[in-house]
Amino acid sequence: MMRLLFLLGALVAMLFAASLAIGPAEASFAKSLSSLLTDDGTPFTLVMREIRLPRALLAVMIGASLGLAGAAMQGYLRNPLAEPGLIGVSSSAALGAVLSLQTGFAAAFALALPLSALTAALVGVLLVLLLAGPRGASMTLILAGIAISAMAGALISLVLNLSPNPYAANEIVFWMMGSLADRSMLHVFLALPVMALGWILLGTLGRGLDALTLGEDAASSMGINLSRLRLSLVVGVSCVVGAGTAVAGAIGFVGLVVPHILRPFVGGRPSRLLWASALGGAALVLAADIAVRLIMPDRDLKLGVVMALIGAPLFLHLIFKTRKELS
Repeated sequence: MMRLLFLLGALVAMLFAASLAIGPAEASFAKSLSSLLTDDGTPFTLVMREIRLPRALLAVMIGASLGLAGAAMQGYLRNPLAEPGLIGVSSSAALGAVLSLQTGFAAAFALALPLSALTAALVGVLLVLLLAGPRGASMTLILAGIAISAMAGALISLVLNLSPNPYAANEIVFWMMGSLADRSMLHVFLALPVMALGWILLGTLGRGLDALTLGEDAASSMGINLSRLRLSLVVGVSCVVGAGTAVAGAIGFVGLVVPHILRPFVGGRPSRLLWASALGGAALVLAADIAVRLIMPDRDLKLGVVMALIGAPLFLHLIFKTRKELS
């Protein structure tokens, strides 16, 4: 287990360094590192500190958040097809961002859009908890999340359908594709406290998720408070997914694919999979964001599009593998 974490950590470190060194402004890695650490009076220092560093940090934060949330959801539901967006938080956050763009509130100040998305995510998770009830079963939680997600998706479509401004509609569509371009340290500082709370909540679920592999009755007999476990899961997932969606838009498949890939290497134990998936998610998003800059640097290829192109084939493989195991 420690060897896997070390290898994943080394991979994240290498990809993080590559993310800092790759960009339109060509420079050696030594020059990039020097400009990041010391202000040499050139515009490249501004490029490193205000463009590349926030982008790399957000890639690590969002990737780790989605990987961790995906592993927690799959462990709680005991289903490898579960993913963080299942409880409707990402759709709620997207609705808040869409409304801020459509109404012009996003132009009021720099953080108007992510704050609107975070507020909508909070409202969404409160509705999910209200619909699921204090002692609702896993199926009730899923149904509540699907209902909130469907409602948020319908409202987003309604906003696009009734938008009188084609430029606003175009901006909404591009934002929903997901991207880390043009993000600043303000976005990092906004998302980090919310994500950190989510990381703490999800990181404490290991023992309970391991017990749940034996069933809910067995977990209860082992002293696991299932209501508290579910509340920590929902709030933790909401924090990390809501904050990630607020600052970068919709980025899918990370929480679905990464835990599935790493599960055989941890013996199938949910507690071991949590932090391995966090590192794996960070590596995957960093790699995808580097690919965005290398494949079509002049066409503004969106990170969410690249993740979908990577994740969809792996998702299909997961479906066929699951069918084969059940047959």
